[in-house]
Amino acid sequence: MYDQSKLSKLIRFARVDAGSTVIDVTQATATGPVSFSDIVGPDGRVFSFVPAEVAHFKNDPVGRMRTVAREPGLGISPIGCTMILATFGLQIAAYLLCLFVVAAATAAPLEVAPNPGALVQAMQGHRIVLLGEVHDNAIQHALRAAALRQWVEKGARPALAFEQFDRERQPDIERSRRERPADADYLIAQAKGSGNWRWESYRPFVALALEYNLPIVAANLSRGEAMQVATNGWPTLFDPATRSALRLDALPTEFRSKHEDAIAIGHCHLLPADELAPLARAQMARDIVMARSIRPYLDRGVVLLAGNGHVRRDIGVPFWLPADTVRSAISVGMLERDDSSVPESATDFDDYVITDRAERPDPCKDLAKHIRPATPP
Repeated sequence: MYDQSKLSKLIRFARVDAGSTVIDVTQATATGPVSFSDIVGPDGRVFSFVPAEVAHFKNDPVGRMRTVAREPGLGISPIGCTMILATFGLQIAAYLLCLFVVAAATAAPLEVAPNPGALVQAMQGHRIVLLGEVHDNAIQHALRAAALRQWVEKGARPALAFEQFDRERQPDIERSRRERPADADYLIAQAKGSGNWRWESYRPFVALALEYNLPIVAANLSRGEAMQVATNGWPTLFDPATRSALRLDALPTEFRSKHEDAIAIGHCHLLPADELAPLARAQMARDIVMARSIRPYLDRGVVLLAGNGHVRRDIGVPFWLPADTVRSAISVGMLERDDSSVPESATDFDDYVITDRAERPDPCKDLAKHIRPATPP
């Protein structure tokens, strides 16, 4: 699309510089986005905009742009939009609609008011809802449960996927539903395994699923399997074909670093440096398993209930979902007011809710009793 002899003039005219955000409307080439990426650098962003009317062309412009976007460090995101063509031109209304779509894609995360109605509105229209949590915050659990009940009462029928149930407990879930179809306590007792969860906080979600006959999905990797991945690497869980498809041996450095930083912060910077990468690998394995667990339910819709770290847009479950699936997903972080002790921030999510903090003793003091201190740098 771009004549290289004119590209420099275009860049100067558009005042594209380091840190800029560029929206590149293109039909069949990756030349422009890559050139812009070189200029805006790591602090900038390039959105490649492919009109739907050319998406079916044999040269597969959408596929080409997605391939380019996956290259680490380029900072390119492909954006599609249904554009109305009128005799080799764009109608003004369609053009404005496309600008609106692009603006939405580049917008900052939205803060959602901490009430059920606002959270329902945020979830509305999304087939995949990744609903975060601070595990011991009862206010957040009550808010999410009330919002999901309102949403279901309005006609939504999503599957409910739980981080709290390990995937091998799925048969126990199905058996308990057959034996006592309306007994949430019985299901939890049969399927909870050895996880140290506060089940009173999750009972309302289980009860809602039973009341409306919604699928209950055991979505998580067990602690034992996760620790095997941490200790012995990817081959303990994934075969060579899967490792190649997921590019597990060639993950971007920034992606791995963010995971390791999150592990360090989540453990109060008490872990030795050599333990960060293995534990980050275990966290990634959990995200991969959760992403795979929800995929069978994409057509009907699915809500994943998981910790904030797992629903992060940049390094959590969305990273492992197909690109066309991510477009219909929303990640909602549930954050606590004035809490700088956690690795997640509002910018890690599409939307976020801020609630009061749960009362708890200083977790770092207790953790320090069980972890050998990290060696100072």
